[in-house]
Amino acid sequence: MKDYLVKALGYNGMVRGYSLCATAVVQEGASRHETASGATVALGRTLIGGLLLGATLKGDDKLTIKVQGDGPVGSIVVDSNGHGTVKGYIKNPQVPLQADAAGNLSLPATVGTAGTLSVIKDLGLKEPFTGQVPIVAGDLSQDFTYYMAVSEQVPSAISLSVLLNEDASVAAAGGFMIQVLPGADEECIASIEASLQKVPNMAKFIAEGVTPEEILQKILGTDVEILESMPVEFVCDCSKEKFATAIIALGAKEIEEMIVEDHGAEAVCSFCNRKYHYTEEELQALKDEALG
Repeated sequence: MKDYLVKALGYNGMVRGYSLCATAVVQEGASRHETASGATVALGRTLIGGLLLGATLKGDDKLTIKVQGDGPVGSIVVDSNGHGTVKGYIKNPQVPLQADAAGNLSLPATVGTAGTLSVIKDLGLKEPFTGQVPIVAGDLSQDFTYYMAVSEQVPSAISLSVLLNEDASVAAAGGFMIQVLPGADEECIASIEASLQKVPNMAKFIAEGVTPEEILQKILGTDVEILESMPVEFVCDCSKEKFATAIIALGAKEIEEMIVEDHGAEAVCSFCNRKYHYTEEELQALKDEALG
């Protein structure tokens, strides 16, 4: 199944739903950063969360999600936008899934159960909007749900799911976000809560070939109104030119040290691990630009 995201309305417009398949997105992130099982699930769920929150943006608005837990994977950073593209990285990619106190492999034991989840939105205004909540569960699904309720005051149910193969590659990944809009009655809310029990693990449904549209039908009913469908992809917009601008900003003195001591330079993108090499001649040209 190709990766894509679906936006929909249900219950006569009282409920908004987003659902997506993101298997290739998560595998791309895992491959880029050569992640072990724990880091794959943690980064994967955050990438899915980024795509879901990004789907609520308009135009060229964009957002950054930062998960800073006290678990061994360390911090996670994801950038997303309203066009269905996402990128991200994790501080400690070689961490496998950790065991909890009961001896079960657990994402909370891997991410941590203390720390913060932050969302910074660039909406084209003078100052970005920043919302931050404490990590309440460490499984990320509940943490994103808590963020939406507390920081954005939108009652939501969010599920982020990554299923791994025995070799720790990504078998399936996806998620959904259901939002109750103003005017929804108690009967509607009760029905939604009951329907959510029908989708306990979205990645397993995706692995079985169930589509994002069918997931929303399970939750919102067969009268769901599909508003939009769009592809999603792991995309990094880094370039040698962008890193060159950053090198110039370091100043002529530091560039001269690169030339004399290292006889060149290598820049590595945190988001995609792509490497860019600069020869002594290229650095000299950048030094000349820094001097003006």
